[in-house]
Amino acid sequence: MRSTGITVHDYRDYHDYIDSFVTEDEALAAARERGQELGCLPVGPGSGAALRFLAGALAARAVVELGTGAGSSGLCLLRGMASNGVLTSIDIEPEHQRVARQAFTEAGFPPSRYRLIMGQALDVLPRLTDGGYDLVFVDAAGPEYPLYLEAGVRLLRPGGVIAFHNALAHCRGDDPVPRDPSAAALRAVGTMIRDDDNLLPLLLPLGDGLLLALRIDRGMETYPAH
Repeated sequence: MRSTGITVHDYRDYHDYIDSFVTEDEALAAARERGQELGCLPVGPGSGAALRFLAGALAARAVVELGTGAGSSGLCLLRGMASNGVLTSIDIEPEHQRVARQAFTEAGFPPSRYRLIMGQALDVLPRLTDGGYDLVFVDAAGPEYPLYLEAGVRLLRPGGVIAFHNALAHCRGDDPVPRDPSAAALRAVGTMIRDDDNLLPLLLPLGDGLLLALRIDRGMETYPAH
C-alpha cells in the first residue's frame, strides 16, 4: 500500500492530522471560505469526512440538516448519499441558503438532489415524515439541542443516525462546568442520548465534538428493507 508520506509527528496535534487526512476539492474549499466570511463556522474537514462516511455507510436516500450554513456540511452529506438521495436543509438565514445553493451547483448537484427550507427548525421538523429519514445532522442553536434530539429521533427510521456538531464545545476554557445555556444544553443532550435504551451513543473527538446516536429500537431483530 502506498504511503501518504504523512505522520502524526508532522503536526502539532492529532486534530491537525485528522483534518489533513482527507483532501478537500475546490468546491468544498470555496464553500468553507464563504462560510467563514459570513460568520457561520463550517464543520472542519475531519467532521465533514465523518458526515460523508456516515451518509455512505447508511446508503442514505433521505437526510435532514439543521443549519445550512454556507453549504460545506451539505456538500459532504450529498457526496456520501445514494445517487438518488435528497438532502433537506433548514436555516433561518436566506443568505446562507443562497450561498449553499451556489456551492451545490458548483459541485454539480442538480436542484432535484436538495431542498432548502427557510424557517425555524422546530417549526419545520413537525411537518416532515415520521420514520422517513436515514440521517439527521444538527448544527444549529445550541440551547435547543435537547429539543432537536426529540424531534430528530422521531424522523429516523430504525437503523438511522442523528449527529450533533459541537458536542464538546462546552469543554473549552478554564471553567470545567460552564454555565451558559448552550453548555447546559450540550451536557443535557449527551445525557439524554446515553440514557435512552433505544439509542446507541458514540462521541467522536472531531473538531469540537461529533455526538452520534443510532436508533436501534429494542426488540427489533432486523431493520426494515432500505
